[in-house]
Amino acid sequence: MPTEAILSTARQFLGVDPTVQIRLEPIKRGASGRTIVRVKTPVHEPFIGIHWNEDREDNEQFIPVAHFLKQAKLRVPSIIHERARHRVVLVEDLGDVDLLSMKDRPFAERLPYYRSAFEQVDKLFYAKPAKDFHLMPPFDAALYRWEQEYFFEFMVEDFLGMDASGLRADPVFKNLAERLGTVARHLVHRDFQSQNLLIKDEKVWLIDFQGLRRGRQEYDLASLIFDPYLDHTAKEREALLSLWEEIADERPIETLFHECAAQRLMQALGAYGNIVKNRGDEWYRPHIATAARLLGEVTAGTALESPLAPVLGAIRRLEK
Repeated sequence: MPTEAILSTARQFLGVDPTVQIRLEPIKRGASGRTIVRVKTPVHEPFIGIHWNEDREDNEQFIPVAHFLKQAKLRVPSIIHERARHRVVLVEDLGDVDLLSMKDRPFAERLPYYRSAFEQVDKLFYAKPAKDFHLMPPFDAALYRWEQEYFFEFMVEDFLGMDASGLRADPVFKNLAERLGTVARHLVHRDFQSQNLLIKDEKVWLIDFQGLRRGRQEYDLASLIFDPYLDHTAKEREALLSLWEEIADERPIETLFHECAAQRLMQALGAYGNIVKNRGDEWYRPHIATAARLLGEVTAGTALESPLAPVLGAIRRLEK
């Protein structure tokens, strides 16, 4: 059992016998095939225990990527004990405050945290892993097509009950994947959204970075700026782009940025459909309509608008 593996690893790390009380408090975070708990004991400050299964290759990357990012001076939790053979790692507890939990605060109050988050993206841009450092496969055309297929299968077919064969055959999606997949030089977090940005000491710290790979920086930016959980207004998105321009001295090309946003939103919709339909987690359901509306905005007037229209229309009708 995952919790038993974490508990035994915690006892090994602490060097305590079974009479010392250790409490494991579940932490619900995403759907990455991992068990995450807060470990509390009278003999040590709280820390986080993580156990992963073998279903996803990227979970095996958490430990080496954490070490690399720490060495590159990015803000990530420190590893305090690892037992990779048992698929368990103990890490620093950064607390429970993430960017999503601040959603209802005035946008102006949140801006310093966005700056802190964007500074991490900028630093990641310049991080250079060793040539023999193993990364997940880069964001190439095949991976973008996989994300699209995830959307077709789990949102269009499973959740909406529609036929996705026409979407699969439509060259507009293949062309999008090929355009975005032509460049994959720089490191990207791959899931740079508000739940993975924790706030400690008034700074943003990165978590869930096991999917680190080479790709387009615009994908990470689009993941946060068009984050369905936060549902930024057009004015807020413009403010965030201006903030990024201050940090990076450049602004993403609008067409490319919106294509990355469309790709990311399709991936998110596929994930929401899968989690709600097949795993019964209703927390994600309200975000489906938001993600669909944002996808409609970034594809308006493009070649993607027409083939996506029936899907987005079906989501709107479903949510009424």
